[in-house]
Amino acid sequence: MAKRVFNFSAGPATLPPSVLAEAQRGVAELNGLGMSILEISHRSKGFEAVLAEAKSLLSELLGIGPNYKTLFLQGGSSLQFSMLPMNLLRGTGRTADYILTGTWGTKAFQEAPREGTARAAWDGKSVNYSHLPAAGDIKLSSDAAYVHMTANETIQGVEFTGEPETGSAPLVCDASSNFLSRPIDVDRYGMIYACAQKNAGISGVTVVIIRDDLLDRVPKGLPPMLDYKLQADNDSLYNTPPTFAIYVLMLVARWLKNEVGGLEKMAAVNREKAKLLYDVIDKNSDFYRGHARADSRSQMNVTWRLPSEDLEAALVKQAQARGMVDLKGHRSVGGLRASIYNAMSREGVVALRDLLLEFHEQHAGAAAGQAKSS
Repeated sequence: MAKRVFNFSAGPATLPPSVLAEAQRGVAELNGLGMSILEISHRSKGFEAVLAEAKSLLSELLGIGPNYKTLFLQGGSSLQFSMLPMNLLRGTGRTADYILTGTWGTKAFQEAPREGTARAAWDGKSVNYSHLPAAGDIKLSSDAAYVHMTANETIQGVEFTGEPETGSAPLVCDASSNFLSRPIDVDRYGMIYACAQKNAGISGVTVVIIRDDLLDRVPKGLPPMLDYKLQADNDSLYNTPPTFAIYVLMLVARWLKNEVGGLEKMAAVNREKAKLLYDVIDKNSDFYRGHARADSRSQMNVTWRLPSEDLEAALVKQAQARGMVDLKGHRSVGGLRASIYNAMSREGVVALRDLLLEFHEQHAGAAAGQAKSS
């Protein structure tokens, strides 16, 4: 294999080398079957074993109880923005509450009114989505059909470290960008959904973990592919599922269990990696300006600005020359962003930290002088 770069993309994101190697073997031939994972039937015993192991590993890593179903769906989290209110809001006569902490939560909120009444229980737009709400800031409906949150906003770089209180209303979480990065208390949620291509695998599969009592609320007459209950009743095999994506997710879950040692250890590694970058930003705040408030910072997506867009472009160029790619911020907000998901090595984060220190030493003085003269 050619020398690998340090891939700081927000997704599809970097994968563990051992997972890539095992997936390569599976593409050639899977478990003595004489066929590739790309060729076997989704109804075959070979794939049934993959599906069962994927569910078992997720249950073990996350502590998923027997009163939840784990589904493997298609369409990414963007389809869940629509599928969720179709299944849990349509026809209820109730209101869905949304906690808006960034771009993705807002996109989810925009889809809900197609199926019923939806309202923002808190909206961070006025503070440019730089921090999360305090507990008293969230204003919930008296009888909400559900309360939706986005666990981690990849664009703004803010992340919940716990769950907001929602009373008797089911808490629904888009966990796409920090899924499997740390332990979570699944019992606090009515439903969790996450596309895989950040921490859990590759694009093409979305994990939905949904409590049984919510499946009982699904209205009749939904299109089969958009019906949580039908998908659960068919063990995600109503149609041909994304077999290869589920296989890679299984391999990532194996890696987390066997090589990392579980989600507590993964969380400790992720905290250390994030601290390496945030320490540089904090200690050089005359030059680097972090977007997220310190108490709301993401462990997955570090976002920051420099004094000028020219300097930002120069830093991206220097990083590319050193084998660090995809550091440019999202097109909607600009700036820079380092996505340091589970599989991003400490070595890669150290390389970026060292570049940031060097770049500050090279340019901070001149940038300060230009600011004074202007």
